[in-house]
Amino acid sequence: MGRFLMVGEDAIRAGRCTDVYFRRVVDVMEKDGINPHVTMEVTATALPDPWGVFCGLDDVLRLLEGIPVDVDAMPEGSIFSANEPVLRISGRYRDFAVYETAILGFLCHASGVASAAAHVRLAAGGRPVYSFGSRRQHPAIAAMIERAAWIGGVDAASNTCAPEGIALAGTMPHAFVMCYPRPEDAWSAFAREAAPEVPRIMLCDTFSDERAEAVRAAACGATAVRLDTPRSRRGDMRAIIEEVRWELDVHGYPDVKIFLSGGLSREDVAAYRDVADAFGVGGAIANAPVIDFAMDIVEMEGRPHAKRGRRSGAKQVYEMAGRRVTLPLEAPAPEGGVGLLSRFIEGGAIRTRPKMEDARERVLSRLSGLARRG
Repeated sequence: MGRFLMVGEDAIRAGRCTDVYFRRVVDVMEKDGINPHVTMEVTATALPDPWGVFCGLDDVLRLLEGIPVDVDAMPEGSIFSANEPVLRISGRYRDFAVYETAILGFLCHASGVASAAAHVRLAAGGRPVYSFGSRRQHPAIAAMIERAAWIGGVDAASNTCAPEGIALAGTMPHAFVMCYPRPEDAWSAFAREAAPEVPRIMLCDTFSDERAEAVRAAACGATAVRLDTPRSRRGDMRAIIEEVRWELDVHGYPDVKIFLSGGLSREDVAAYRDVADAFGVGGAIANAPVIDFAMDIVEMEGRPHAKRGRRSGAKQVYEMAGRRVTLPLEAPAPEGGVGLLSRFIEGGAIRTRPKMEDARERVLSRLSGLARRG
């Protein structure tokens, strides 16, 4: 361990970040000379929503690179449903057993964040959504949070450790406003000194009524006002937003937009998308329920073999117009069906690496259809 209490990359790659029983049984199997060739699949029997977004594959591939296994998976950004295999690993069990904990951790957490982001984006109905939630998670995983949120469809992220290629967005904290004698002094300083490319979005609920501060901020050069009213002080939030919009309009600031943040849920975004222009969403994305994936043996030495409650045999998920079907891997593909799982690692060598931009586009291209699906 280093200065902070977090597990380093070397420990994960070496298989030292694992559930202890994996190390114990691998030791027993090694002494007993047992090391069967198995095929294991990753599936979720239940989801928080009717569909999820598959994410985290890139880390899994980096983990397993050089291990003598084959890995087939859905591409990152794929939409999946309960009981569909999203990833398959074939190899000698002892060669990769200790990595199950990390594999599931990579996939469960990232897929949960990406899925939540996609659902929030749908709820926004075309309004911009920004990921403001990395502060709700350990800083060691900030890059993962922002990457998964970006793949899920947010328009930008707030954390400066977001992977390269992700747009950054942020406004100002209450502490900034409070460090000046008056809010006007803070707003004017921001309008004057912030870099030209930084939007002049002013926080307008620090001391006074939101509508009063919004008009005063607009006079200081705000292009948008941010309402971050605590849930305990909101009352009728729609009425507050409508009052702010009215006052901005009648005081000659019809082009000043309203940016809403502060503990927003998916339901809040859907409820206010007709009166707010953009949303900063924190915990509803970053603290999303993980996808409860499990990793189970489905074949042993090339023959179907599974525990109770799991369907034996390797499988393929096919997508056709308007429907999907999961079939045994050796079964003929249905007419017009496109298999979703493809080879990413063969014999330990990576054949292709996921691209974050492709994964994001995969999600965005499906959003209109997903809106109808629910």
